[in-house]
Amino acid sequence: MNESSQPDSPTPAGVAPSSVVIERAAGNKVAWRGSTPALLVALLALGVAAWQWYDGRAEIGALRQELAKKLADSDTQSKESRLIAEQVREAVAEAQVKLGVLESRLAESQNQQIALEALYQEVSRNRDEWAYAEIEQSLFIASQQLQLAGNVKGALIALQTADARLQRMDRPQLTALRKAINRDIERLKAAPHVDTVAISVRLDGVIVQVDRMPLAMESRPEQEQPAAAAEESGGNLWTRFWRDTWAELKQLVRVQQMDRPDVPVLAPAQAYFLRENLKLRLIGARLALLARDSASYKADLKAARDWLNRYYDTGNNNVAHALGVLRGLHDAEVSIEPPDISATLEASRGMRISRERGAAAPGR
Repeated sequence: MNESSQPDSPTPAGVAPSSVVIERAAGNKVAWRGSTPALLVALLALGVAAWQWYDGRAEIGALRQELAKKLADSDTQSKESRLIAEQVREAVAEAQVKLGVLESRLAESQNQQIALEALYQEVSRNRDEWAYAEIEQSLFIASQQLQLAGNVKGALIALQTADARLQRMDRPQLTALRKAINRDIERLKAAPHVDTVAISVRLDGVIVQVDRMPLAMESRPEQEQPAAAAEESGGNLWTRFWRDTWAELKQLVRVQQMDRPDVPVLAPAQAYFLRENLKLRLIGARLALLARDSASYKADLKAARDWLNRYYDTGNNNVAHALGVLRGLHDAEVSIEPPDISATLEASRGMRISRERGAAAPGR
């Protein structure tokens, strides 16, 4: 056995102790050099593991932040949808109240018309009384058309009918009434006209198209037009095979340039309520038109246009057409104050009072 395997053996005679220490130190240095690569590999593996742990933790943190942001955005959109729905419900409730008032006025008008018809039946034996009843009914219809519906055209027709009836009667005592009617006819001709029927029809057309108009998130890039039949049939078998393979590969990835990078993404339920709320807005605009409420009418149309621009595909023909219709209707003025024909009504009442006095005079 050598000296290295017997470290506790006594120092041989004639050998200095310092030489033994030197030999042992040299042996330890050789052992340290042999273990250095393994230590470096271990340190490198530990560094890689630490870097992967840190990178994974950063990615998980980023994913958590993104998920929290999306949840917050979804909650905000849901709150906005509920707020809009509540506002629409309030607007519909107000419109229903106004519609109830209009219906009550129309009921009063119908009751008055029934009363006039009863009066018409009572005086049918006298030709003059018959004609007077027709004139009063025409004037009453003209007044109701102006007060309830703002229908200048209908009121003008009623006044012209009354004037034609008075002209056929040709009585001197009716001259004052004819002058008042002619003055009101000229005022009605000069007054601006609001075609509520045409506006309502155009609004109904947009309401019908709401379910057919695509949302912005549903838009897709246009498909490439197929090649000509001659190109498809040309070339050898390998050429057609590679062309078909390339066409299929191009369908896997699509690159589309978005005109609006902030296109809102809606859930199916949100898309449904968006369409229904848009319909309610347009219906509210139609009710405001009938009530001649210009502020509500323009507010509903503006809200409908904003929703179309934000949530719908403005590149679609139906959406573009609806935007054009709403823009034109928004610019139309619907709160025109109808002319006052109270002078004609007063003249008609005066004529009736004079006629009643004349009929009661012979009986005294």
